[in-house]
Amino acid sequence: MTVDELSDYGMVQMDDDEIHGFLSSQTVGVLGLSTDDAPIMRPLSFSFDGESCLYILYVLGSSSRKAELTDHADIARFLVYRADTPFNWTSVLLTGTINEVPEDERDEIRDDIELRWRPDVFERASASENTKLYQFTIEDQVGLKHIGLPPELEPDSKEE
Repeated sequence: MTVDELSDYGMVQMDDDEIHGFLSSQTVGVLGLSTDDAPIMRPLSFSFDGESCLYILYVLGSSSRKAELTDHADIARFLVYRADTPFNWTSVLLTGTINEVPEDERDEIRDDIELRWRPDVFERASASENTKLYQFTIEDQVGLKHIGLPPELEPDSKEE
């Protein structure tokens, strides 16, 4: 089914301003990276710069498949969604490039962004472990939302 066909059921496509507003209000998404087999998908906290980039802090152990795949990725996807009810949800799919922020730029960027939500285990580990800051540059974005009941379930205003 196409997005246009799904509009008959109450789903609408978001414009750029709505997408940016949504990304600004969210803190967690799912990063998708290519592999030789099935793609790898990881839930991650992020910060949106308000324009065209997400910033993601990786906490690294002795080895990290996520960091290895990221460092070799030509393209990546990032899904941010929120589903409050079956009839009230928002989903934004981003496609772009992801690159490590050079060490000499990290402090300035970390001062400008707010990594608002991270699981406590990562918060504690980031104080003692190696970390890398990555910039996801958005090249394409698609946002969909459904707010309210589908038209066929809406109360008929003529039946009052």
